[in-house]
Amino acid sequence: MRADRLVSLVLLLRRRGRLSAATLARELEVSTRTVLRDIEALSAAGVPVYAERGRHGGFALLPGFRTELTGLNHDEALALLIAGSRRGAQAFGLGSALASAMLKVVDALPEGQRDIAAGAARRLLVDPETDLLSRRPAAEEVPDAVVAEVRRAVFAGHRLRLHYAAVDQAPKWRTVDPIGLVTVRGQGYLLATRSGEDRTYRLSRIRAAEELAEPAQRPDRVDLDRAWQERSTRFRTGGDQVTVLLRVDPARREDLVATALAVRAEEADSDGRLLMEVTFQDPRHAEWALWQLAANAEALSPQWLRDSLHDRAAAIAARYEAPSEDRRR
Repeated sequence: MRADRLVSLVLLLRRRGRLSAATLARELEVSTRTVLRDIEALSAAGVPVYAERGRHGGFALLPGFRTELTGLNHDEALALLIAGSRRGAQAFGLGSALASAMLKVVDALPEGQRDIAAGAARRLLVDPETDLLSRRPAAEEVPDAVVAEVRRAVFAGHRLRLHYAAVDQAPKWRTVDPIGLVTVRGQGYLLATRSGEDRTYRLSRIRAAEELAEPAQRPDRVDLDRAWQERSTRFRTGGDQVTVLLRVDPARREDLVATALAVRAEEADSDGRLLMEVTFQDPRHAEWALWQLAANAEALSPQWLRDSLHDRAAAIAARYEAPSEDRRR
């Protein structure tokens, strides 16, 4: 649910009065089902949208509806509108609340600047859903009820029961002391402790959550940025990590670095490529990353990785060796 789309919906209703779901869907370039879902989100956020039945029915705002917010100039309002297009609020289940806040920002502007700011915001796109290669970010859906319960426990400083599904494991109930919430590239995480030990839980793997009445055992102050950096370091240095010596085309260096845990060494090779020593989380991660680079990279060691990539390439070559017409016979 994009907060900027919800704001656009309200502005349409404000400018043009009652509109049908089909008209709103056409104007916003979404499905009718999406419009109905957005209307529900706006109602939940306190925006007075009501439905009128009948042949000429549709959706409308209560007459005279306006929000109140003062003290913002044009650039401040524009900055908030652009910030509102980022995905952090979506990851924490605050999409409808963000839409309501953005609407107040728009309403705070003088009449003459309102359309100018909204138009300026449409000229800037932050974190689109796909990049130039049509790759979608790894944003994850988390049920609003789950993330709302987690959020309440974090803010209230209460303990939290989680029905959590770790990787390759059946969901289990566990009680944790929540510390804070972090979002990275559209993925949300809960930082917590359990029996005094640091734990990091992916929000999308929480099947159910229950805020408890007892207070969480946690410090009064926390540096979330430092805590995240420390846990990231432990993650990169733990597990069945694999260090790979490889030669890579400089044009694909950033693709490699984006998926690797760490680059230990790097220098220019005599053939114009880069000679790099790179760490991956485990053997499967290493094989997957090198396979994505195809002929633009060559693993020099360890030998088992070379053998694995060779076998995979040979199997693909054998599959496509015969013309497709022969496969149909």
